[in-house]
Amino acid sequence: MELADRDNIINMGLDPDDVISFAGGWVNHTAPDELRAAYERIATDRDTFHTAGAYSPTAGLPQLRELLVAMDRELYATEGLEVGNLIIGANSTQLTYCLFVALLDPGDRVLLFDPTYANYPPQLAFCHGGVEILTLPVLDVDAWSYFADAGAILGRLEEILERDKPKLLLFSSPDNPTGGSVPDAAFFDLIDLAARHGCFVAVDYAYRAQYFTEEQPAQFAASPIAHPNLIKIHSNSKWCRGLGRRLGWVEARADVIDALEIVQQSVVLCPDTLHQMALADYLERALPDGSLRAYMEDSRAAYKAAAQHLTGCVDDYLQMKRITPQGGLYTVVDVGRNADDFVYEVLENTGVIFVPGGGFGETLKNAVRLSFGPLVNDLDRMEQGFERVRDYLARC
Repeated sequence: MELADRDNIINMGLDPDDVISFAGGWVNHTAPDELRAAYERIATDRDTFHTAGAYSPTAGLPQLRELLVAMDRELYATEGLEVGNLIIGANSTQLTYCLFVALLDPGDRVLLFDPTYANYPPQLAFCHGGVEILTLPVLDVDAWSYFADAGAILGRLEEILERDKPKLLLFSSPDNPTGGSVPDAAFFDLIDLAARHGCFVAVDYAYRAQYFTEEQPAQFAASPIAHPNLIKIHSNSKWCRGLGRRLGWVEARADVIDALEIVQQSVVLCPDTLHQMALADYLERALPDGSLRAYMEDSRAAYKAAAQHLTGCVDDYLQMKRITPQGGLYTVVDVGRNADDFVYEVLENTGVIFVPGGGFGETLKNAVRLSFGPLVNDLDRMEQGFERVRDYLARC
């Protein structure tokens, strides 16, 4: 984010308006008009707006908790969840940190995939003065494929579980940074394997709305009721472009939710009441009339098309190894040399921003992350960025 900062661009002697960025980790489709109307109804009614200024319960408004359980059941066929299995927070970042505080003790071990979301290690470093982080490579750097040899990965996972006894395994699916997903069969084997060794599995579903497979992944319906060691982290950021309207929620067994509520009370006291009221108003209308499902399908199709366009540009203009995204907003490209140097060189000479992969793990030290999220509505500009990079590399 600092690389793409406007002041940094100017200091490099570049015109910020001419820069094309593939660095942004955000969606750029519009929020539902019906959601905007819900905010209008709250803002234009004096009494309702007054109510929106009150504290909500620490775990969130009961009405919204019920509707989020209903949304998971309607859209993803998640069974068995009740209001006591869900807590709403200020955002998924805050909830993830609170989860670390609630679950972990000093000296505990946490297992992360390599590559992994770059925010997890710093959050863990702050928790209890730091816990031990273990990593499990899931990217085959020779074949440049994500979770391709599931049997071998599960075998290494079992070795780590037996030897190191991590208390928590944490990953995102679809993944940031690769756009890959854990295959369904491996996912359920992974959950069961971790359960046998007393290990929680927390899955960050920030990009659940952006899946590109023909069939919806079965793992989306996985329930903490059927799998008591499973914890599901959700965000309001990506599916309805609520990036700045911060809200998130966690689904887990009841004792985990109770522990999270205690921690949350000391961290944020309660989630934002206005955003909760607006989302509840919207879901109460959009779930039964089918408009929510239609909105989700339309936006997913747009990101799938953007993903296909971006990977086509990588093939046509860069001819470098890349991953075909199965969801999310990203892919990773093997640039064949130190990615930090490559990114700064390309930015200085082309005005195109990529993200160096080293921050996501050792497996991506010679790779860059490319995001198609911000350019979902401007595929021509996306192509212009690749043309610039191709022309520069041809001159080198």
